[in-house]
Order: sequence, then structure tokens, then C-alpha cells
Amino acid sequence: MLIHLEHISAKIPPGRHAILVLDQAGWHTTNKIKRFDNITLLPLPPGSPELNPVEQVWEWLKDRELSNRVFKDEEEIIDCSCQAWNNFTDEKGVIQSLCSRSWACL
Repeated sequence: MLIHLEHISAKIPPGRHAILVLDQAGWHTTNKIKRFDNITLLPLPPGSPELNPVEQVWEWLKDRELSNRVFKDEEEIIDCSCQAWNNFTDEKGVIQSLCSRSWACL
């Protein structure tokens, strides 16, 4: 998590500030995370997956591509997951429609 935050912090232009919305995963809430002057961590309330945009992506992948299936081996799981992701990213506008929030603006 720290390495991820360091990369994000380095990409934020001078004079700008980022707010990262995080779930309550242990690695998001640990006191070991270094604080950055240009990043604010905004934890979601516990038990609120509907507020986490990535949960919407996961639901889309499960509903359309990955649920109710039996895979023969790990390789097939990886292949099907990659294909599901490619289908997701190829569908125009789906990321914006699932992950945009009216209360979040640039």
C-alpha cells in the first residue's frame, strides 16, 4: 500500500491534492501508512460496498462473465478473467457509468 501511495503522490502535479476513497481493508487502515502532504485518505463506512466504485466493476464482471461457471484449471480461470476484463474495458462508457458519482468531481 505504501509503494502504491508513493507512486500516486509522485504523479500528482505541484499545487494539486488527491483524495483517495478506500474501503476498510486492514492494509488501508493500518497506522504504518505514511501520510502524504498531497493525498488525503477517505475511508468508506464499514459495510458499504455500494459506495466503492470497484465493487461495481466486480459485480459487472461476475454478472456478465464469471459467475455460474466451472473452470477446469487455474490457467482457464486466468484466461477467462483476462477475457472478462478485456470485454469490460472494450464496452464504451461502462467504466464511467459504473464508477462515476455525482458527488465526486474533478
